[in-house]
Amino acid sequence: MKRVSAIIVAAGEGQRFGSPKQFAPLGGKLVLDWCLEAFDAHAEVDEIILVVKDKAKGNEYLQRYGKVAAVVRGGKKRQDSVLSGFQQLDPAQAEVVLVHDGVRPFIRGALISRVIQATRERGAVIPVIPVEDTIKIVEGEEVKQTLEREKLFRVQTPQGFLYSTLKKALDKASEEGFYGTDEASLVERVGESVGVVQGDVRNIKVTTPEDLKMAEVFFES
Repeated sequence: MKRVSAIIVAAGEGQRFGSPKQFAPLGGKLVLDWCLEAFDAHAEVDEIILVVKDKAKGNEYLQRYGKVAAVVRGGKKRQDSVLSGFQQLDPAQAEVVLVHDGVRPFIRGALISRVIQATRERGAVIPVIPVEDTIKIVEGEEVKQTLEREKLFRVQTPQGFLYSTLKKALDKASEEGFYGTDEASLVERVGESVGVVQGDVRNIKVTTPEDLKMAEVFFES
């Protein structure tokens, strides 16, 4: 039977945060625990591959979460970490691959479900949120262009891909030494279309101490 695999990327050093933000406390747990709990509890997710900086530290998650099938060490860049996690998947069983930031603690089951369903239909999808602010291109101290806000969206995770689609994209990027800003950009490079689903405004990414304060407000509400 084909499987839904979630790669949780939690190997960042948290340079802007001051420490690894995935291990910051939030609501009585660590940020990463909230992510793992959401995927572990989701009926459609069959396995979780956890990518961390310190593999020894991550081994405890094998005991705590039944769907964590492997804990692997991340690479220098996020893309290297995703590749490390992807290489743990069984090509004969993998179907849908979800890639999620381990610092997005408020991921909810409904969004995971939307991404899985749309991935099966489209081959590659990302959750997005419309941009509300006016966006301008600035060079130096001068505005060069005002962009059409209606066409701009903020991208979230989990991003979803059929196994074959993501493998093709990762292989080409590795061969050419190319690093993209996310997995979807790699898929775009190999000529595959990427669909979108409605994201979740609460699905914030904890990058700075200010983000953690916002997360604490969300948690309390």
